[in-house]
Amino acid sequence: MRALSLTRASLRTATLRSSTTTTTALRPAATRLLTRPSNHQRIPPLLQRRWQATTAAPSVLETAVHDPTSLSQSTIVENLDPKEATRLSKLRNIGIAAHIDSGKTTATERVLFYTGRIKDIHEVRGRDSVGAKMDSMDLEREKGITIQSAATFCDWVKKVPDEVSGEMRDETFNINLIDTPGHIDFTIEVERALRVLDGAVMILCASQTVTVDRQMRRYNIPRISFVNKMDRAGANPWKAVDGINQKLRMPAAAIQIPIGVENEFAGVVDLIRMKALISEGARGEIIREAECPEDLREFAQEKRRLLIETLADVDEEIANAFLEERTPSPAEIKAAIRRATIARKFSPVLMGSALADKSVQPMLDAVVDYLPNPAEVENLALDRKRAEAPVKLVSYASLPFVGLAFKLEESNFGQLTYIRVYQGSLKKGQYVTNARTGQKVKIPRIVRMHSNEMEEVPFIGAGEICAVFGVDCASGDTFAEGGLGYSMTSMFVPDPVISLSIAPKQTKDTPNFSKAMARFQREDPTFRVHVDTESGESIISGMGELHLSIYVERMRREYNVEVATGQPQVAYRETVQEHVKYDHLLKKQTGGAGDYARVVGFLEPTGQLGPNKFEQQIVGGTISEKYLLACDKGFQASCEKGPLLGHKVLGVSMVVNDGATHMTDSSEMAFKNATQQAFRKAFMAAGPQVLEPLMKTVVTAPNEFQGNIVGLLNKRNAVINDTETGPEEFTLQADCSLNGMFGFSSQLRAASQGKGEFSMEFSHYAPAPGQLQKELIAKHEKEREAKNKK
Repeated sequence: MRALSLTRASLRTATLRSSTTTTTALRPAATRLLTRPSNHQRIPPLLQRRWQATTAAPSVLETAVHDPTSLSQSTIVENLDPKEATRLSKLRNIGIAAHIDSGKTTATERVLFYTGRIKDIHEVRGRDSVGAKMDSMDLEREKGITIQSAATFCDWVKKVPDEVSGEMRDETFNINLIDTPGHIDFTIEVERALRVLDGAVMILCASQTVTVDRQMRRYNIPRISFVNKMDRAGANPWKAVDGINQKLRMPAAAIQIPIGVENEFAGVVDLIRMKALISEGARGEIIREAECPEDLREFAQEKRRLLIETLADVDEEIANAFLEERTPSPAEIKAAIRRATIARKFSPVLMGSALADKSVQPMLDAVVDYLPNPAEVENLALDRKRAEAPVKLVSYASLPFVGLAFKLEESNFGQLTYIRVYQGSLKKGQYVTNARTGQKVKIPRIVRMHSNEMEEVPFIGAGEICAVFGVDCASGDTFAEGGLGYSMTSMFVPDPVISLSIAPKQTKDTPNFSKAMARFQREDPTFRVHVDTESGESIISGMGELHLSIYVERMRREYNVEVATGQPQVAYRETVQEHVKYDHLLKKQTGGAGDYARVVGFLEPTGQLGPNKFEQQIVGGTISEKYLLACDKGFQASCEKGPLLGHKVLGVSMVVNDGATHMTDSSEMAFKNATQQAFRKAFMAAGPQVLEPLMKTVVTAPNEFQGNIVGLLNKRNAVINDTETGPEEFTLQADCSLNGMFGFSSQLRAASQGKGEFSMEFSHYAPAPGQLQKELIAKHEKEREAKNKK
């Protein structure tokens, strides 16, 4: 089979050599740029065998491995196999990302309808009980929110000018599309989608958040912006454009203006060509092109001038035209927008209304015109065989396969693993190696996803997104072919901010409960489970109360497990405030040898809430060394479970300075027990107090909600340490007790219209309020009495 594939590759190479003058012309420049490594840096044998498959690939590959910084994306594109260049130029991997409730799923539904992927449009909360195609989970359709990112693919037919005749002809572009959640609780779905995408459509409405912008910047994602809901009362696209420029600090300008406002919104004027694009038909499926309306011409000219001025700041060619006082042509403007967008220096702004079926098709044209194809995006891996030296991945199908597993899902057929192919190609039956485990696995089945439906394919090329069955791996694993030791950086996983205790209501459900926990942790890196060593409870942690409640509900529906949830036991600590002397005698006589131990000394605070300290100051050998070691063990055991609440003890020093032993009745166990009894008695006399964990809390929200949020924190007895107020947002830092922060995420959303965000991390321990200490001690005593009665 390998000989056959090499023969075919050689034939293809021969054909290219004889017929492709373009590649031959480009080769000398590429060859001068790329130098062969020394003998000890030879490329693995698998790569050498593949060299015959393409003419320019060997030199490009050597530079990608050994000098990635000198290899530009333009060189990679220039040296592409012509057939691959054509395929990749018509491929787009995009995501639709935005703030919650801005119309992402509604826009995706229109994209699928206009590309012919679905026959009917169903709304997110439609009356027909069908729901949007991309919201495939029952919970998503019931709640009207996206919980999991959903992938699909579609073909968009766009009219492009013929290179020879200049006449318009149809060109088909393939779009891999991922619809992402907007809710901050499901932020990992956005993180992993953006990690593998080449571009994004950022949808804006009345409100927008910096969170999506921060995520796009983290993964260097070029974006176009789409102002949705233009048919709504008070719709103002210019406020959104100003927001991108000022709030997100990204140069942006509208490339369209609306025709009509609110209920009379009918379409847009394309500022580049100065043509009106009017949506017609029952579902807006017809876009009629007309001349710009006379009453909008002056306004359109003004906005076109602003577009050119903004481009002049970010693109050299437009800047030159601007300085020459020459108006750039439509082709020059489009080329400049594409260059600046791919370089992430600019975002073109489009407008429309997905729900009203208006002006969605021009947005698809903009995806094709301005967002990059996979070959135009830089992707790096780390070569673990060369001390994790960076390596540039090249989207040539003839090179060895490298792909990233970015999402896992359980299906009726087993684990479904979503993979983005960065280099080479993936075939059914192919063997690939998991870079993390070193395990070699066979790919039994490859599918392309359309929400919850799938289409089986035998082969996936470079730059594509697919899913495979029968591959056991974790989210974020890199797969490579042959001897490549490449590993790609995984997506950013934020730390959980909230926890709940959880247990199955019925013991018989424990096996299913464990299965659900294991599956959810594999699928979602932000969902974590651990057993609290102090309370013995199972604790689930996540990004918010909605996040955890969704998993509780999924457990009930998918695994038929009813669970009881509650607040986890907060990890309190105990300490003392005073210096107290003790003199304790343990004397017990039974048949035979008894117990005898006397310990004398004092207990006091260490001065800071740090590690506990045991010290012996025995003079004259009244207690031998081995018994003093037993005293130390007794002290450490006492500190593990304090006398007040049974929690750990902090910041206590115990000194033994005298004592007595008995020739036959003294033992190590007697001294250990005597120390524990002395500790308990002295601790209760030394002004004991309960310490609670304080969390360093950072809250960010728009300025208009500052009063509401400060009020929320004051109710929780928070100590506000610092407040920074910017032009749009404020950031507040405070120390809050962990116990007081339960329920805060929901109340913050309510107080800030869903625009506020917060993060928590442990800061230090501090004395709990007096009333809370009394309540906790009383509760502990009650529990201990109930336990003793049993």
